[in-house]
Amino acid sequence: MNTGESWRKSSYSGAEGGECLEVAETHGAVWVRDSKQPEEAKLSFGEAAWGDFVRMAAGR
Repeated sequence: MNTGESWRKSSYSGAEGGECLEVAETHGAVWVRDSKQPEEAKLSFGEAAWGDFVRMAAGR
């Protein structure tokens, strides 16, 4: 994964920091990382799998 991704924090992240997730979308994949350790492991999901996860997490 190159370093040109545009990472954004979860809308559920508070201003005080804490546990934050960041996501970036690149070439049909969605990448997820821990904002406190951005250089550590990242997870990759296909767009359909990510959409399913978001809908399930939102209870829809």
